[in-house]
Amino acid sequence: MSKQVIKKCLFPAAGYGSRFLPATKSMPKEMLPVVNKPLIEYGVEEAMQAGMDNMAIITGRGKRAIADYFDTNYELEHQILGTGKEKYLEDIRRIINGCVFSYTRQIEMKGLGHAILTGETLIGDQSFAVVLADDLCYSPDQGVLSQMVELYEKYQCSIVAIEEVPRDETYKYGVIAGEEIEPGVLRVSDMVEKPAPEDAPSNLAIIGRYILTPDIFEIIRQTPPGRNGEVQITDALMTQAKRGGVLAYKFKGRRFDCGSVSGFMDAGAFYYKNVYKALD
Repeated sequence: MSKQVIKKCLFPAAGYGSRFLPATKSMPKEMLPVVNKPLIEYGVEEAMQAGMDNMAIITGRGKRAIADYFDTNYELEHQILGTGKEKYLEDIRRIINGCVFSYTRQIEMKGLGHAILTGETLIGDQSFAVVLADDLCYSPDQGVLSQMVELYEKYQCSIVAIEEVPRDETYKYGVIAGEEIEPGVLRVSDMVEKPAPEDAPSNLAIIGRYILTPDIFEIIRQTPPGRNGEVQITDALMTQAKRGGVLAYKFKGRRFDCGSVSGFMDAGAFYYKNVYKALD
C-alpha cells in the first residue's frame, strides 16, 4: 500500500457553545477571538503548517459567520485599501488564497463521532486530520498537527493527541491506556469516554487533535450510541485499537481549553503577552 499524504483537515463546528451564552446565541463559539483572531483561524493555521490545504468544516444553524470569515469582504477591502490597516488582513488573505474551504451541515447534535461521520462526503477515501477549535495549542517551533503528521508518516495509522490531566478531571475527557513503543508514543489498548476518576484507566486524556484513517467512517456507522446517547469517537477508535491500529501521542506544546471560560481567558492573556505584543 502506498503511503498517503494528509491534505485534508476536518473541523467539527456545529456545537452550540452554551458555556459562552449569551455571546454564542448569535455568534459561533469558534469565532470567539483570542486577542485579534478567532479560535478556528488558529486551527486552520496549524493545519496549513502541517501541509494541509483543504479545510472541511462541519457547521450548523447560526454558523454562517465561519464561511463569511474565510471569504473576501470586498466592501471592507475597498475601505482600507492603501491604509495602514491593510496589514491586519495579511494573515487571513494568505489563508484564503492558500486553502480550499468546503462545508456541510450537521442537522442533529449526536456526538463527535456523528459529526466526523457527517464530514465523510467532504473527506472521501483518504486519511485526514481533525481539529477541535476549542483546544488551542501553542507550540511555536512545530505545531501539534505537524508533529502528528510526522508520526503518521512512520506508522500509517490513526493517532490521537494526549496529555496528562489531574486524576479528578478524567470525567471531562476520553482517557486512554497503552504500551509505550517509543518515547511519548503509546499503542492504545484501552479507551474510555469521560470515566469517573476511580474508573479511569490512566490520567492520559485525549485532546482535540486527531489523525484518522478512512476506515473510521464505516466503523462509526457500526458504532451504537454510547455515553449520553451520543455516537462517541472514542468508541469507534477503540474498535480500531483492538486491531492494533491506534497510537496516542504526548504532544510537545501547551494546550488551552477554550471550551471553558477560564481556559479561554487564560489563552487570551497568554497570547497577548507572548504572541501578539511580540508582533505588534
